[in-house]
Amino acid sequence: MRGMMKPSFLWLLLVFDLVLRVAGNAEGDALSALKNSLADPNKVLQSWDATLVTPCTWFHVTCNSDNSVTRVDLGNANLSGQLVMQLGQLPNLQYLELYSNNITGTIPETLGNLTELVSLDLYLNNLSGPIPKSLGRLQKLRFFFANTNLTPLPASPPPPISPTPPSPGGSNRITGAIAGGVAAGAALLFAVPAIALALWRRKTPQDHFFDVPAEEDPEVHLGQLKRFSLRELQVASDNFSNRNILGRGGFGKVYKGRLADSTLVAIKRLKEERTQGGELQFQTEVEMISMAVHRNLLRLRGFCMTPTERLLVYPYMANGSVASCLRDRPESQPALDWPKRQGIALGSARGLAYLHDHCDPKIIHRDVKAANILLDEDFEAVVGDFGLAKLMDYKDTHVTTAVRGTIGHIAPEYLSTGKSSEKTDVFGYGVMLLELITGQRAFDLARLANDDDVMLLDWVKGLLKEKKLEALVDVDLQGNYIDEEVEKLIQVALLCTQSSPMERPKMSEVVRMLEGDGLAERWEEWQKEEMFRQDFNYQNYNQPNTSWLIGDSTSHIENDYPSGPR
Repeated sequence: MRGMMKPSFLWLLLVFDLVLRVAGNAEGDALSALKNSLADPNKVLQSWDATLVTPCTWFHVTCNSDNSVTRVDLGNANLSGQLVMQLGQLPNLQYLELYSNNITGTIPETLGNLTELVSLDLYLNNLSGPIPKSLGRLQKLRFFFANTNLTPLPASPPPPISPTPPSPGGSNRITGAIAGGVAAGAALLFAVPAIALALWRRKTPQDHFFDVPAEEDPEVHLGQLKRFSLRELQVASDNFSNRNILGRGGFGKVYKGRLADSTLVAIKRLKEERTQGGELQFQTEVEMISMAVHRNLLRLRGFCMTPTERLLVYPYMANGSVASCLRDRPESQPALDWPKRQGIALGSARGLAYLHDHCDPKIIHRDVKAANILLDEDFEAVVGDFGLAKLMDYKDTHVTTAVRGTIGHIAPEYLSTGKSSEKTDVFGYGVMLLELITGQRAFDLARLANDDDVMLLDWVKGLLKEKKLEALVDVDLQGNYIDEEVEKLIQVALLCTQSSPMERPKMSEVVRMLEGDGLAERWEEWQKEEMFRQDFNYQNYNQPNTSWLIGDSTSHIENDYPSGPR
């Protein structure tokens, strides 16, 4: 069986590769030219692989549904070097964020080709020379930040005034005098504040900027959520310093922050494509997330919304994630013992069951994994990132446009059809249980070195067939576990990861099984069905037209409320 799985998996990888390597994209070449022009000591641009023609899979790059770059976020990345002319070859770029670096040289004139550009942030760099006149032609550019050593755009000379012939009529002279007086008064009215502003700027740094609107609608209140100002969160996170990054993923980066009252928080800075009318949808989805309150769910504390930023504020989780405790813990920190792992399994199951059964509409997580199960100061499991896939995919569509998830955790029916249900989460939860038991990653190419399966689920099944239970238990446990308890947790994991979503238990059933109710009966039933399937497959290995026995695994999935595109 294991030998049969590998070719299909390799075929799957080839399909992924073909999807990623789309038709030639000059935008990738343009960004590669920028990478080659910059020194990157922190390896922020490490994912910018020029062999992938489309840059849409690179970190810090956002694309629209047509695989065209709309946003480049490289602020505060410790980059040095110069900007390149090729940046003008990004026709749909809306946001170019390069603040707080050490970029030198001039601003390329070709940036004037970026007709969709809304924000150009070059603040806190060492650029010099003139601000290109071409930027003045960008009708959508609303935000431009730069420093004092740039030469501002020269003012246009006044049009030549041709002498006005004297008017013979006295009334015309009176009318002209009145008009002239009104014009002079109006000019003086506007000139006085302008002169005062000019005098003030002589005494202060002259940062150049275009119109910067205030943060949107400060009167918005969503229940008990606090609306933070962007300035509050910038101060709390030291201007989103890389030193404060707690993690990063498909939704954006998470920063550790300290509020003015010394409270520690986690600030999730969302990476997204802006859409017209998206502000209202964002508020709606934030409110939905905030109403999911359970001891095993990460509580949303507040949010921030500006024309260029979407941020969510959560309590800081002192012990990080299950993934970090399993695989990235410092030597001084003890490994998760077996009782803690059992508690994490039960707590995370309760949190997911609440999302599925007690939220209206129900919330489908779509990316359940060890990295999204957080641990508080008492190592209580807290499910994080729920609702974010929905929040990030607000578009004027009800069709799933992208599969969100992590390879190794994605249910087969979701990968093949894009349809998600609560059973999608059950599959991801089952794989997470295997991570808890083994301490290993759900997908690890390093296992190929031992001729093992790269998928954790297949690797575990192989060892179980060979009756090597001790070989799959995390070595960090040092044998301090009870075999029967490990076996029960493996049984729950295998029930949750069945290929057919209809045969997987609901999360509420998983909770009961972990509490000791109904696991033996469910496992015995599964074993009988599995033996029947194996016997049938052996007898009919080369026989065609046998698919009628097992229906399409996705044809009866409920159209639930996913936390992603509908």
